[in-house]
Amino acid sequence: MGYLLIFTVIFPALAGCLGFLVQKENIKIYGIMSAFFELLLSLAIWFFFDADASTFQMISSFPVIPTLGIHYTLGVDGISLFLVILSTFITLIALIGLGEMKSIKNLVISILFLEMTMVGVFLSLDMIIFYLFWELSLVPMLYIIGAWGADKRIYAAVKFFLYTFAGSVLMLVGILYFAFLYHKTSGVWSFSFLDWQTLDVPFGVQLWLFGAFFLGFAIKVPMFPFHTWLPYAHGQAPTVGSVILAAVLLKMGTYGFVRFLFPLFPDAVVYFITPVAILSVIMVIYAALIAFAQDDMKQVVAYSSISHMGIIILGAFALNVEGVSGSVFFMISHGIVSGALFMLVGVIYDRRHTKLMSEFGGLASVMPLYATIFAFVLMGSVGLPLTIGFVGEFLSLVGFFKASWILTAFGGLGIILGAVYMLRLYRKSFFGKLTHKANEALADLSTREICALVPLTALVIILGVYPKPVLSPIEKSVQSVLAIMYENAQNSDTKIYLEKVSGKGER
Repeated sequence: MGYLLIFTVIFPALAGCLGFLVQKENIKIYGIMSAFFELLLSLAIWFFFDADASTFQMISSFPVIPTLGIHYTLGVDGISLFLVILSTFITLIALIGLGEMKSIKNLVISILFLEMTMVGVFLSLDMIIFYLFWELSLVPMLYIIGAWGADKRIYAAVKFFLYTFAGSVLMLVGILYFAFLYHKTSGVWSFSFLDWQTLDVPFGVQLWLFGAFFLGFAIKVPMFPFHTWLPYAHGQAPTVGSVILAAVLLKMGTYGFVRFLFPLFPDAVVYFITPVAILSVIMVIYAALIAFAQDDMKQVVAYSSISHMGIIILGAFALNVEGVSGSVFFMISHGIVSGALFMLVGVIYDRRHTKLMSEFGGLASVMPLYATIFAFVLMGSVGLPLTIGFVGEFLSLVGFFKASWILTAFGGLGIILGAVYMLRLYRKSFFGKLTHKANEALADLSTREICALVPLTALVIILGVYPKPVLSPIEKSVQSVLAIMYENAQNSDTKIYLEKVSGKGER
């Protein structure tokens, strides 16, 4: 089954290359068919996946530069499985929802290449291959923002690239030093994450390596105070770019925390847990307050995304099964909800060419289907029980409660603020009287838009009511990560802390 992973990674790139041979009028249907086949491949991985196993499965590896220990190694576990499915699903939905745009052929091909990099990031187990996919993801998104964005698209694209590239360079330094450290200890070169997990890294070295990796991941999230590139990127990007950026690309950072930081640098993770948690809480509240002050609907959703990512980080650094599992589930739920919200904002922008709430009011009377779907997605965004947002938020906060009830209380304040600014957006845009004549003749959702939005809305409800099929495999892999983290911890205080937050120390 390892070849299934290899083909899943390379297929979007092959489809993108062949896309140059497709005529412009057929490129969109070609892109949708390619993305649909890629989704089927990711679902096939789930079909053959052993949900009762906690370790990596379907591992495939072949040498790239064997003298340096670089191998094209892929593998999947419960944590990466659903992020791969999220990537393929969101790409398909984004292409279905894609309207008429200039140079659409180049855009579709760029999206397919971007899909390849996203899937590659979540499946790579060799750190050099992981880094290559990580960096390559910048190129299509830079092009998407810069070529199809709004008036300040070049500034936004360059800022996005410089911020994320700077963090990536720091991470590369950490990767190379860790490989040197492994060679110094074992006598062989290896960039395999599976090999690196067996290395005992001195605490002082852990601190520096943690900093290098953490900054690379934190800028991608983006974590406060590295968040300033995101509102510009969202504000200037086309709808399809915002959907993929919010739904998938940001999750690369939080995935990096769970996948690499925890098992490789357990003592440093525990050492820095309080400042990371404080920054996460600031991120939650600060972004929520800025979202409340916005009149631009897209900026509300952008800052809402930053606020919710703060809760994801808080849950991850709970360092127990509840918190980390909730964090991973919240990555998936946030991808679905934020992708839907950006698409919904894009719908109204296509009709009115404005995103200002002050330009609307009374939309529910002229676009009832649009208003209904928006309401369901909004409920998922604010974490209403029996919606997808509630599961991840609840588990993340419950998990971190064992570490600090005070910081958890402040983090929970973000949920309340989220309800305030999202309900304000809905009230100003959909209720009241029609105050602008231009809104009286607005068309409700088209067939294309319904096909894109209904699957997202359905998942908001289905996974909110019954999250077990997704949550159960995640929990098993999280248990494995935390077990490795505990085993690799060299400081007795670290082990005592991990026992405390997991509840083992109370028995």
